Amino acid sequence: MAILSLSLTLCCLCISLAAISATDTLTPLQRLKVGQSLISANQRFELGFFAPPGQIKIRYLGIWYRNINPLTVVWVANRTNPVKNLHASLMLDFNGGLSVQDRRRCQVLLSMPAKTVQNPVMQLLDSGNLVVRDDIGVSSGGYLWQSFDYPSDTLLPETRIGWDYESRRNRVITSWKNIDDPSTGDFTFGLEKPQLPQLVLKRNSNTQSRWGPWDGVRFSGTNVLGTNPVFHPMFMSQSNGLYFSFNVIDESALVRLVLTSLGQVQFLVWNSNGSKWIPMVTLNGDACEGYGLCGLYGVCYLDGPNCRCLKGFNPNSMRDWTDKMDLRGGCSRNFKLNCDGDGFVKYKGLKLPDNAIVWPDLLYKECEKICLRECSCMAFAFINIYGNGSNCVVWLDRLLDMRGFLQGGDEIHIRMARDELESIASAKRKRTQTLIAVILALVVTGMVLLGFLRWCCVHKVIRSAVCRSNPLIHSNGCQEENSEFKHFNIRVISAATDNFSNNNKIGQGGFGPVYMGELPSGQLIAVKRLSRTSQQGVEQFETESSLIARLQHRYLVKLLGCCVHEEERMLIYEYLPNKSLDKFIFDEARKGLLSWAKRFDIILGVAKGLAYLHDDSGLRIVHRDLKASNILLDSEMMPKISDFGLAKILEGNHEEATSRRVIGTYGYISPEYAMQGQFSVKSDVFSFGVLVLEIVSGQRNWGYLQPDQDLNLVGHGWNLWRQGKALELVDSTLEGSFSEIEILRSIQVGLLCVQNIPTSRPTMSTVVYMLSNKNMELPQPMEPGFFARSSPLQCSVSANGLTLTTLTPR
Repeated sequence: MAILSLSLTLCCLCISLAAISATDTLTPLQRLKVGQSLISANQRFELGFFAPPGQIKIRYLGIWYRNINPLTVVWVANRTNPVKNLHASLMLDFNGGLSVQDRRRCQVLLSMPAKTVQNPVMQLLDSGNLVVRDDIGVSSGGYLWQSFDYPSDTLLPETRIGWDYESRRNRVITSWKNIDDPSTGDFTFGLEKPQLPQLVLKRNSNTQSRWGPWDGVRFSGTNVLGTNPVFHPMFMSQSNGLYFSFNVIDESALVRLVLTSLGQVQFLVWNSNGSKWIPMVTLNGDACEGYGLCGLYGVCYLDGPNCRCLKGFNPNSMRDWTDKMDLRGGCSRNFKLNCDGDGFVKYKGLKLPDNAIVWPDLLYKECEKICLRECSCMAFAFINIYGNGSNCVVWLDRLLDMRGFLQGGDEIHIRMARDELESIASAKRKRTQTLIAVILALVVTGMVLLGFLRWCCVHKVIRSAVCRSNPLIHSNGCQEENSEFKHFNIRVISAATDNFSNNNKIGQGGFGPVYMGELPSGQLIAVKRLSRTSQQGVEQFETESSLIARLQHRYLVKLLGCCVHEEERMLIYEYLPNKSLDKFIFDEARKGLLSWAKRFDIILGVAKGLAYLHDDSGLRIVHRDLKASNILLDSEMMPKISDFGLAKILEGNHEEATSRRVIGTYGYISPEYAMQGQFSVKSDVFSFGVLVLEIVSGQRNWGYLQPDQDLNLVGHGWNLWRQGKALELVDSTLEGSFSEIEILRSIQVGLLCVQNIPTSRPTMSTVVYMLSNKNMELPQPMEPGFFARSSPLQCSVSANGLTLTTLTPR
């Protein structure tokens, strides 16, 4: 008979072996001696003699991973009978038998084929399997002998553990005695009970952990053997046996299942970068893996307390559970069974108990009926064990070794006494009555609330979207979207701004003047006062007040509230002490205050703010007037996008919209918007690209003068990029204080954003990614739109009903 064992993790086995040749085969005319080895064709595995650390004369015949340090042995032939001198050799006889001989001619028999062999050959395969085959009759299939039939402490891909029906043998893996001793250890791991297969870890024949039974999808009681990118576990029910194995998804990955000398069952993956084995899955890696940890009818949970009783059961000894932390006493029923009148209660999300029995060829109702008739039948389940239809599985004894899962697990129907069933039914009726009462109360409350809301809308008390279907809703011109948005009294705002004194005036735009003010609380505010002659008018005021009140983002200016009094319309914002970006980058005296690092932060911040408007706010918002003067700077010079008076929402799934009235600012409007009135999020992308080039260069796009060229800033930047001279675009005040890679990436992103064709421009989410990830390879930009100084927007025209109106920078 074959004498074999298993092998596992070898952390520090010291050996120096040399292969006499690069062969992977051995014939009867050859010997494999100590110091020699066979190497698989793929150079992954090596067969030879090795010595455990500290052992000088003892040698084991084994297979290990080649070129991995420390030495990792995956199979040991002579675990119980090591060779005790350095003159040992492995031999293959002419009958196909394998044996290890020492100088005294003492043999350790490994295999003795029973059939006649004509030309035996031993070969180490690429899978790590050592086989003996008949080189003449190999075409008939099969091996005379293979090491995969005698695993040690390790399962490799394609290795099987389980029941071989022909040999009537159960293959298991067995741990090493300790980390340096390959002899047989205390732990075994295998597939037990062919009728109801489950994985079992034992120590000296005592069950330590159990995963199962197989429920057609997984081994009940473990979710760790689920989907992962490295390996795929397999359960196979075949005519010749019942097996557990695994295969690797990526053939280049080195994966092995190991039973350690401490009893851990782990899938390990080789990390070549760190030169170490990494545990990817540990089957018995949590506090609920101990066998029978919570006793009879007890269920183990990881979310604490670990042990709980099933509903309808109570701890046998509450003191043991709470004071002594002795959880094995288990639980007992609230009501004793009487057989006649008993029924079943369904429990979900459980690991099925141990000691189950299969009742074949029964339908679900038959399974339940027969189990109920048998007084000893404590529970039943219906699971597809072998992949050919569900089977009736029953428990004829008390239930042991269960655990609970918040997700996953199996269903089991447990026998309960009539009194318990009536108690459950009574509790269910009470819950139903309570639910009905709650629903009725909610319906009545909802009807009352609906009536109140309708009354409020009629009397113009509520100023929100309840009253209108338009997403930009206003009431008296002042939107109140949340509790932080306030409707300020005119007297408070007048006092805060010193009666709108010119000394408090901090800006002027198309909307009207902007004043700084201070509320009684000490909070500084910026007040945008709608000018009666403003071209934007009340419509833009309502748009901005209703829209920006809904938006909350780090890089958007915060709207505190509004003030409506007779003909007055005012928006109240947080005050940003550094005012707008154009006051820095276009001012020769102040642009030096903005380092490149700060300018890059501003570029990235504006990009994130626009990405929020376009994709992440819950609305698809097009700003339509992005420019340097609408980028405000806080005390830390971080940007905040402002002025949403021209913003539009793209409804539904629309990617773009058309406006009969084109409004924007010289140098920032995209070609498709200017010429055809079509705007989309890509219109904002174009404006952002212009803004990036302005921040890099410190020059305005429109009004930019370059000797001998009729180009604006975009055109000049495009020419420099094509000539490989893009760094000449950089603001001279930044000389020597910037990262060339970062600034070239910014220029390239800017040029990608101002491409003439809208679909060629990236989305703002992509822009954020391109700016944030320096290793991302960017596409080359194509010709930009509007790269000459002359512009179709320098005069107002009317064509096909489209009116082009421009606003100068505010």
